[in-house]
Amino acid sequence: MRGRKRNPWLIPLLAVLLPVGAVLAVCVGKYPVTPWESLSVLWGALTGGGSADQMTSNVVLGLRVPRILASILVGAALSVSGAAYQGVFQNPLISPDFLGVSGGACVGAAAAILLSLTSGWIQLFAFAGGLLAVGLTVALPLLLRSRANLMLVLSGIIVGSAMSSLLGFLKYTADPETQLAAITYWTMGGFNYLALEDLLPALPFLLVPAVVLILMGWRIDVLSMGETEARALGLPVSAVRGTVILCATLLTASSVCLAGTISWVGLTIPHLGRMLAGPGHTRLLPVSALLGGLFLLVVDTLTRTIGAEEMPVSILTGLVGAPFYGWLLWRQRRAGHAL
Repeated sequence: MRGRKRNPWLIPLLAVLLPVGAVLAVCVGKYPVTPWESLSVLWGALTGGGSADQMTSNVVLGLRVPRILASILVGAALSVSGAAYQGVFQNPLISPDFLGVSGGACVGAAAAILLSLTSGWIQLFAFAGGLLAVGLTVALPLLLRSRANLMLVLSGIIVGSAMSSLLGFLKYTADPETQLAAITYWTMGGFNYLALEDLLPALPFLLVPAVVLILMGWRIDVLSMGETEARALGLPVSAVRGTVILCATLLTASSVCLAGTISWVGLTIPHLGRMLAGPGHTRLLPVSALLGGLFLLVVDTLTRTIGAEEMPVSILTGLVGAPFYGWLLWRQRRAGHAL
């Protein structure tokens, strides 16, 4: 692993693979599109020209491009937030939803579905629910006058369990013919029916926090050494930790409000990033962003091509992520590295 930490080609290689994968993903699906047709449609959208027929244009611009962009952004956001959380709390088993973000977002989305609101309102309710859950998680240690990381983690478990119970109640009261199916499918994660109009409002909440976290990489490195060492080096621990938690929470809440709950990405991809780029967050965060975007792009492409019906994304991320995470743990154990 030490020989891999300084590979100068890693980030450029991933930066090339990502757009190449995106172009290939545009061409793959139940309605086949050639690379030339996809490029013609994209060029026509930018210049007002192009020679593709209307059906091809609708498939590329109306269906595939929005979900491809969303899968890349959500994969990058979950991976960056997961790596940041794990660094700040010095715990490689922490995932982006450990503060109760996903549970709160699912409750908000379920409430919007029960109210028969449109997709835009569902996303807004999900985002608000995620932030409300995190607010409760952060408030509990403050009420108990404890600043320990463990107390924050325990608060996240408490709030997450409460949100899970509330979600179960909302499912119980939902119409089993329509609303219950919509709630269940939304909580399993997916990018179907996602339009550019749904993606654009979330862009600032996906891009700005990610850039802030990447720029704070060296501060996360110092903080991951421990609070005593960080304070001795002059780092404002509370401010840095609060900023990292806020940015990672915004990334997670924005991802969940767009695509529902997608498991394993924010837990597994940072470990793969450490294996390839080393533990330093200055390189780990951008590598995790590129790996996460590429991983979720591939998974989403598979979910809409491998079967007669589209599979929820979390099913496939779980099938891939769980054994892959087990392999990573076994590999690090074999190499003698502590987790």
